[in-house]
Amino acid sequence: MNPVYEKLMNCYESIRKKTDFKPLVALVLGSGLGDYANGIRVVDTVSYSEIEGFPVSTVPGHAGRFIFGYVEDVPVVCMQGRVHYYEGYSMQDVVLPTRLMKLLGAKVLFLTNAAGGIKLGMHAGELMLITGHISCFVPSPLIGPNLDELGPRFPDMSEVYDKKLSHIIKKCAYDMDFPIQEGTYLQLTGPQYESPQEIAMCRMLGADAVGMSTVCEAIAAKHMGMKIVGISCVTNLAAGINPTPLSHAEVQEMADQVAPKFKELVTRSIVAFGNTTLD
Repeated sequence: MNPVYEKLMNCYESIRKKTDFKPLVALVLGSGLGDYANGIRVVDTVSYSEIEGFPVSTVPGHAGRFIFGYVEDVPVVCMQGRVHYYEGYSMQDVVLPTRLMKLLGAKVLFLTNAAGGIKLGMHAGELMLITGHISCFVPSPLIGPNLDELGPRFPDMSEVYDKKLSHIIKKCAYDMDFPIQEGTYLQLTGPQYESPQEIAMCRMLGADAVGMSTVCEAIAAKHMGMKIVGISCVTNLAAGINPTPLSHAEVQEMADQVAPKFKELVTRSIVAFGNTTLD
């Protein structure tokens, strides 16, 4: 058996010993949404450290556990703390949680993150619906022998972010009278913030926001046939646009300020997903 697939199945069997919960939506909680799970009807909680072979998040503010429960009547699994490539994990480990949530039953992957804004006219504190991505600067999670049990060798990436579900998010934001941007997200490795010259390059390539996560997870999910949506919280303007030095504390502070509206939008969207045909 392929060692990557064997590790995934070991994690699956390990978590199934702790819960038989079957989610519809898998929600990855980025900076500022870490306590979102406190507002749902929790059924089970499983710490990453309890899952055999599972990578553990080392980033401050990331709790490192799965929360299983309901957003109104919609069954969800919340990933409370993601794993990043810059933490030293292999890309296969970085996307293992995404693959695991699909095996647990999730049909939709709802990605959130904190990002640096590049798009002209963008301001810190805004949300950006991810409509496309650029993945060229991080290794593909699909490198190596294909896991035929999960998906095809050469998966199509012409429409990674589901248009129907993205339209639902836009409608929910409109109903809230909460403006939301749209754009392309570019993932770099980190952990250092980008130089002004790198941001200039990203803008030339067509990026509207930049960060250190998300794209690899979206690729792995698309490979497995999941429906994907994503929202970036623009916590700061990127280097060369923002005149002040960047810091994680600044990112966390802005994410916390935006969190109440962000949480409401996520909740409304998930409830609407539950009322939508996903096949």
